[in-house]
Amino acid sequence: MRLSNSTARFGAVAQGLHWLIAALIIVQYFLAELAEEAGAARRTDPSAALDQLMLMARHKSFGITILALAILRLSWRAVNQPPPWPAAMPSWQVRVARTTHWLFYGLLFAIPITGWLASSAKNYPVSWFGLIQLPDLVAPDKGLAHDLEEVHEILFNVLVVLAAIHVAAALKHQFIDKDGVLMRMVPWSRD
Repeated sequence: MRLSNSTARFGAVAQGLHWLIAALIIVQYFLAELAEEAGAARRTDPSAALDQLMLMARHKSFGITILALAILRLSWRAVNQPPPWPAAMPSWQVRVARTTHWLFYGLLFAIPITGWLASSAKNYPVSWFGLIQLPDLVAPDKGLAHDLEEVHEILFNVLVVLAAIHVAAALKHQFIDKDGVLMRMVPWSRD
């Protein structure tokens, strides 16, 4: 498989970044859920507080990883144009697809940044797997932290809805339109 995109399909770099980010987003959901459960359990089990801190540290580390991968993915896209849409694809679908992709990019930046901002406002440090301590982005402020956590969660919910639409559209293209759009992003298909 080629590293760069061709006119028929995405290359290995674009595919790898796409699927790695998707997998990390799923990991993020479960880490956040487990941390929330540990937070609720710490009322009756003091050791759950440590579990919650460890889970949130991982959540933050993976969030920063997603941000870095999004930067890399957008940079790769800038120098390596995606394959063109099928000629038979209606122009309104092309516009919706482009808008959806740009919304994904925006969310891949906004969600980690709002999480980092919320953590800074709570006066909780953000590090990348304990190796690199990241600077606080804002001064401690409980009210701001609460608002940023809400925004962070809302943005994630928007991402989930957008991902569901994205998957449904890809399946529609594969099984109804049969135009090869889905196969452009799967590693096991051929040019």
